[in-house]
Amino acid sequence: MTSRKTYHGTGPGTIAPDGSAVDLYATLTARGEPERVHAAVPEGASILELGAGAGRVTHGLLALGHEVTAVDESPEMLAHIRGATTVRSPIQSLALGRRFDVVLLMSYVIETPDDELRRAFLRTCREHAADDGCVILQRQPPEWYDTAEPFERVTDDGRAIGMTEVSRPGPGLLSATMVYGSGDRRWTHSFLTRRLDDDHLESELRAEGLTMAGFLDGDRGWVKAVPR
Repeated sequence: MTSRKTYHGTGPGTIAPDGSAVDLYATLTARGEPERVHAAVPEGASILELGAGAGRVTHGLLALGHEVTAVDESPEMLAHIRGATTVRSPIQSLALGRRFDVVLLMSYVIETPDDELRRAFLRTCREHAADDGCVILQRQPPEWYDTAEPFERVTDDGRAIGMTEVSRPGPGLLSATMVYGSGDRRWTHSFLTRRLDDDHLESELRAEGLTMAGFLDGDRGWVKAVPR
């Protein structure tokens, strides 16, 4: 491990504990994630969304007929969510006392370099997943760690996005800073992340009472797990 902070953000407005800029995330729209999750789970399934942010995916899931409980550590993020039950809590200490058809953990949170924290995240997932339910995790495809490099581009809606300061400070680790621009506003989000190959992820899942059950896409970035 390196001594640098795992997540850090800068820019105008409130910065959430994970370094995400609330003002930025409140303006982002989903890019097919709700539909991808919806296609992989039963109609009307209850969903626990861990790390929901400002509701970018939450609102799409609601529109597709799901009951959603949205969890985030940032009250400023949760204030942007409409129509879902919201819970302010760190993922690792969540204890709702109920289970859901689907537990959703997106935004590459599972790739934290902190092994104990990752296991705590998976423990929360298992404790809140129904025995006949599932957990859906989003990770970077393992090969991304070999090919990731700096870039910059402009999105269809005119926003600037880029990745800078890419380095590999240790085996399986990647450090980088995302840069976002909208008008005259600019945000950065620096992170340190750990590669999770299939065997490593399966070992971590099994330790917390889960097992891999397949992928939602061809690049293996979206993983479906079920209780053992």
